Amino acid sequence: MAENTGFHIVLVEPEIPPNTGNIARLCGATGTTLHLVGKLGFATDDKTLKRAGLDYWSEVDIRYWPDLETLQAAYPEGRFIYTSKKVAKSYVNLAFTPGDFIVFGKETMGLPEELIAANPETSVRIPIFGKVRSLNLSTSAGIVLYEALRQTGMLADK
Repeated sequence: MAENTGFHIVLVEPEIPPNTGNIARLCGATGTTLHLVGKLGFATDDKTLKRAGLDYWSEVDIRYWPDLETLQAAYPEGRFIYTSKKVAKSYVNLAFTPGDFIVFGKETMGLPEELIAANPETSVRIPIFGKVRSLNLSTSAGIVLYEALRQTGMLADK
């Protein structure tokens, strides 16, 4: 496995296997722990999921949780960063620290509005220009994770 950066990507009820496979590859490439939460929209032995991750599954620290509350209880000191297109704060205006959990909702609905409303200080968005409604989940995970790695100096001379 790659050296662990301390960051965590959390996918709440992901629905599309290739997105999760691509995010698994991202996590393997960056030493980031991947947490899959709740009911998945596919089986984890899905061919499409595995194809997206190619031969990198052995490089991914992947953990499964029945719900977000159980994950949060397992990491009581963890800081959870929630992503949503419905908040004002850009992800570049948040100071990331190793150990952060970067949380993404399901592709069709995102995270629950109540969760975002209850966590305004740690909810961020990726700015989008034009008429496009949203970015692909795996693209979004890469954008935010690499900003966290950049801010914490983990990309220097790699």
